[in-house]
Amino acid sequence: MPVVLPGEVIQTQHKTIKLGPGLQQISNPEEKTAMTVTRAGTLEQNAKGNQFWVEGNSRRYVPAAQEPVIGIVSARQGEGWRVDIGYAHQASLDGLAFEGASRRNRPNLKVNSLVYARVSLAHKDMEPELECFDAQTRKAEGFGELKGGFLVRCSLKMSRNLLNPNYFLLPLLGSRFPLDTALGTNGRVWISAKEVKQIIVAARCIEAADPDGGGMDQNAIKKFISTLDL
Repeated sequence: MPVVLPGEVIQTQHKTIKLGPGLQQISNPEEKTAMTVTRAGTLEQNAKGNQFWVEGNSRRYVPAAQEPVIGIVSARQGEGWRVDIGYAHQASLDGLAFEGASRRNRPNLKVNSLVYARVSLAHKDMEPELECFDAQTRKAEGFGELKGGFLVRCSLKMSRNLLNPNYFLLPLLGSRFPLDTALGTNGRVWISAKEVKQIIVAARCIEAADPDGGGMDQNAIKKFISTLDL
């Protein structure tokens, strides 16, 4: 993937695209869609070629609209909550931003509760906003409070690796034991399994495969798992 620098303008033939961290869409008199780079790194895109982001070595998450994140409730705020998503500013989560929520029926989140949410608003001059449902279906689709399990922190690069369906690690772990996961682009992974030792194995494998950690490949991870107590 090409290395890009702040200020570079990139054009694509796709009329509808999704922009992740490091990119900002700009108006363009031509038919093409144009975006400008806001941070240095490598330009990445998904298999369909309609989602772009800049992968750098930044350790602080910068929210982008539509991205899934795992947040930690830090305080109650009016009819909603303040949520830590690893950004410089806290995000806000409205009490009605859940499937089927109403004035009389809404979640009762406590401080330090974990939530799996989607970034609904991300602007450099405004605090991020979250919602716990799919924007198109208005259904939870896995978003909401995360109960039990264990939170693993990893690099932003690793979190995007895990979100890639072609990445080897989660299918490899799933072939050894059943587990549930919630994957955030903000360097947080939630893991739940039947046994505590299985959660520990999954957490250690994520740390071992993390490019900022051991950086192990598939063969090395298989050998590593064989040394663990399962």
